[in-house]
Amino acid sequence: MSNLFLPNPKEAESIHILREVAAQFERPVLLFSGGKDSITLVRLAQKAFYPAKIPFPLLHVDTGHNFPETIEFRDKLVAELGLELIVRNVQDSIDQGKVREERGRYASRNTLQTTTLLDAIEEFKFDACIGGARRDEEKARAKERVFSVRDDFGQWDEKNQRPELFDMLNGKIHVGQNVRVFPISNWTELDVWEYIKTEKIEIPSIYFAHKREVFFRDGMIWTANEHVYREQTELVEEKMVRFRTVGDMTCTAAVLSEAVTLDDVVAEIRDSTISERGARIDDKRSEAAMETRKKVGYF
Repeated sequence: MSNLFLPNPKEAESIHILREVAAQFERPVLLFSGGKDSITLVRLAQKAFYPAKIPFPLLHVDTGHNFPETIEFRDKLVAELGLELIVRNVQDSIDQGKVREERGRYASRNTLQTTTLLDAIEEFKFDACIGGARRDEEKARAKERVFSVRDDFGQWDEKNQRPELFDMLNGKIHVGQNVRVFPISNWTELDVWEYIKTEKIEIPSIYFAHKREVFFRDGMIWTANEHVYREQTELVEEKMVRFRTVGDMTCTAAVLSEAVTLDDVVAEIRDSTISERGARIDDKRSEAAMETRKKVGYF
């Protein structure tokens, strides 16, 4: 790890939060998607507990429609660091009749993840789920506290949150409740990229510009793949693209780009006039799409 002891106020805050999680909760878990934010959380956790190993497992809720590059990276990272990885699959929730597969033009498994996640929390009795959400991403996430309490049903009430004065984090919860923890809540997208650059953190190749078969719909660039619904009139083209945010391929749009290095990516983000979540297809369902999902237990 590079720059282990150089001062970074946002890094220090995040490490403090992670140590508070370890101190206040019995069964924490880190929600891991294979995206840049959860990868950054892994590095922060390494630093928070160095020289010991990260003291909690990683949980990936796999939709079955993830980019292969992301899954390969996930498995490589876990093997290299000797981490415990728990994977729970949306397909199992579908097979069990707990959720129904969406069909049609905007079909996605993204919203179906909620049931799989809540089942995993119940299965392992996790009392704190660490996530990489940031306040700058989306207006619903801007309402979150660092320690965000969920009720017995995994639901979030944005009108009933605890004050967080200075760096005081209250992890006391009732039986059945759990907390979502956001250590990089105060970071921006640019902060994350600059940290990845400074720390020389490896990330999946889809974050860099590459040739990919895509098609255009609603002003967005969709991946041409068997999991993504495409009408016959929507023509497939090969374009140089990259991804600013990584979910599964049914809810994540690409952006045209020539950025093939971290320096290129950072420069591109600095000049961008479009928000990071502007490339998330699932956020386009309604003005309150994210908030609606969060209220029923989404990450």
